[in-house]
Amino acid sequence: MTHKITPSTVLLLTLAPMMWAGNAIVGRSVNAMVPPVTLNLLRWAIAMLILLPLASWIFRRNSPFWRNWRRFSVLGLLGVGLYNTLQYLALQTSSPINVTLVAASMPVWMLLIGSLFFGVKVSHKQTVGAVLSIVGVLIVLSRGELRQLLALRLVAGDIFMIIAAIVWSFYSWLLTLPKDPEEIRRDWAAFLLAQVAFGVAWSCLFTAGEWALGDLYIDWSWPLVAALMFVAIGPAIIALRCWGLGVQRVGPTIAGFFSNLTPLFAALMSSAFLGEMPHLYHGVAFILIVGGIVVSSRR
Repeated sequence: MTHKITPSTVLLLTLAPMMWAGNAIVGRSVNAMVPPVTLNLLRWAIAMLILLPLASWIFRRNSPFWRNWRRFSVLGLLGVGLYNTLQYLALQTSSPINVTLVAASMPVWMLLIGSLFFGVKVSHKQTVGAVLSIVGVLIVLSRGELRQLLALRLVAGDIFMIIAAIVWSFYSWLLTLPKDPEEIRRDWAAFLLAQVAFGVAWSCLFTAGEWALGDLYIDWSWPLVAALMFVAIGPAIIALRCWGLGVQRVGPTIAGFFSNLTPLFAALMSSAFLGEMPHLYHGVAFILIVGGIVVSSRR
């Protein structure tokens, strides 16, 4: 695995957090229209229908998919079934600033999990890069005011996001293990579909539990349909493809720093929707986040 960052890799690892920022904003906007676990199931079910015509061959009897079903089941559970379900659940009980702040711990979890479970040594530069990147995120989330950070309190949603960050870190490291059949690894749609198929199965179980525990409903409307199509195509298919390629090129540790661009994009999108112009602290935060990426990835 090479750790050299090329312009195409930067584009891949920037598109993913941009899409994920859009996912967070759309997820909040449909909060009252659809239950959170059900939202995740509908999102990935649509994504699977889109991927099927592109890679349905993996379900043939002699396909390597069946010989590697355990690995794809785990990847589907972590990357599809759990991560966004936890994020949508977090947005039910926690404020957007708390959710984004907790998610910004991703590079730290990437470093810890890589060191503890995958035998990867953490360098001094990576530690410095993590600090720079997280400081940049804190500036965005606090709007440049320290007192807003000091007033934060952890609630159930924050715990959900801590678990989600750990889940995504494990998923990203598992992507680097050379255990996937070459036929599936070469075909991006097949590689995604192999995970999404199991992810939808896991999501069906979680959704059944959600509906069994409460009196729920779905408020069907064209805005909800449009939101579902966006989160299924952009943050799901496009973002997951970009992230997978980027992780394979530079590894989960460096890719984890790019994930800190998500709250920056979310802040800019929120400002755009609210008609607010970007502030000076957005620029300072961007410099720190990118600086963290550069420092951590230098040889």
